[in-house]
Amino acid sequence: MSERLSNTLRQISQRPILRAAVVLSIVTLLITNHLQITIWKLLDGWSNLKKLGSEAFPPDFTVLTERAGWTHPPCTFESDILCSPAVVGMTQTLEIAFLATVFGMLLSLPLAAMAASNLSPYWLSQSMRQVLAAMRVLPSLIWALIFVIIVGIGPLAGVLAMTMYTVGYLGKMQYEALEGVSKEPLEVARAMGLPRWQVARFFAIPEASNALISQMLFMFEYNVRHGSVIGLVGAGGIGWYMNHYLTPFQLYDKVLALIVVMFVVVVIIDQISLVVRRGFIDDTSNLPRPRWRDVLLMRDPVSSSSSESLD
Repeated sequence: MSERLSNTLRQISQRPILRAAVVLSIVTLLITNHLQITIWKLLDGWSNLKKLGSEAFPPDFTVLTERAGWTHPPCTFESDILCSPAVVGMTQTLEIAFLATVFGMLLSLPLAAMAASNLSPYWLSQSMRQVLAAMRVLPSLIWALIFVIIVGIGPLAGVLAMTMYTVGYLGKMQYEALEGVSKEPLEVARAMGLPRWQVARFFAIPEASNALISQMLFMFEYNVRHGSVIGLVGAGGIGWYMNHYLTPFQLYDKVLALIVVMFVVVVIIDQISLVVRRGFIDDTSNLPRPRWRDVLLMRDPVSSSSSESLD
């Protein structure tokens, strides 16, 4: 028995993938036990799931045709469809996402330039990175709660909340893009005696413009998806209308219809954004795709693929 166990342990130690799988399994079991997650709790929720499904199906798409007199802000169109909860809520979500992306881009780009280590002194770059990290610590839902308390219920709280999170999230991606620009143009600019802000304005930002535009489009997609969540706490958007049907009416069929509408809109926006972003990113079709074996062994996929081709 002991010899068989020793052979098994030897085989595990000699196979990195198997060793990583064993360690991952043990850690997963320990965390599951610590959180007291059991299969019985999942089975107990089956009855609630069946009840929810019976009340949600079929979805009630009258949310697209019935006029909602309780919209915030009030809808002034004569058409019932334009003033329906689905249209008004989704329109507000898109508007909140657009404004948050524009304001976030304008605020994050200067902060990102100050946070880039190749454009700013060490003390300034580290300080700005901590500022951006602090803005990312709070999720958009918590920011929404804060601004609902400050400015009250409505889309303004949603715009401010999504803008704050956009600055922190987009700023991190932007300073990483700025740090990845070629060193030669920056060295030439410094040799000309240009100040740091001119080096960033006329050399670094134009060099990284494709990546910055792609990141802005991605952030707009992100804000559309998460803009629906902040409405649950009163910060506008389609989530506010979902919450109206959930409490106290529990009209799950109408909520499901709003979710379907939001899903269709998000899919359309993702496809449009994907097509647009392809024009701003470099062609990586010839690069080898990483495999799980390379990821687990922390090997370079380029070198591993080239070695295999030589074989």
